[in-house]
Amino acid sequence: MEARVLAALAEAGFDDVTLAQARVFQRIGPDGTRLTDLAEQAQVTKQTAGFLVDQLERAGYVRRGPDPADGRARLVRITSRGSAAQAAAAEVVAEVEAEWERHLGSRRMGALRETLLRLREITDPYA
Repeated sequence: MEARVLAALAEAGFDDVTLAQARVFQRIGPDGTRLTDLAEQAQVTKQTAGFLVDQLERAGYVRRGPDPADGRARLVRITSRGSAAQAAAAEVVAEVEAEWERHLGSRRMGALRETLLRLREITDPYA
């Protein structure tokens, strides 16, 4: 799935997104997310998350701004370029899931989704 998404992003003109960046980027909430929360959710150090966000910001996918709930904190927010990349990625995810469903059938695909969501509770509790 990740390989297909990254290939499609590159084909759509978003060829500067790495897998590491994508794993942080996908965790940014619609109202923005603090860097410390991104680091925790992606299970990387704050320094690593900061480095990846710096790269995403230079590429125009995110911007940092004040957190209205805490004047000392800053939020990472998705830009219009970032939203366009998210939309392109979502299209590919839907295509891949449709392929899997055609191959497995609806019942098995439903079971796969349920199983993966249950496993995510222990492998990625912040998702």
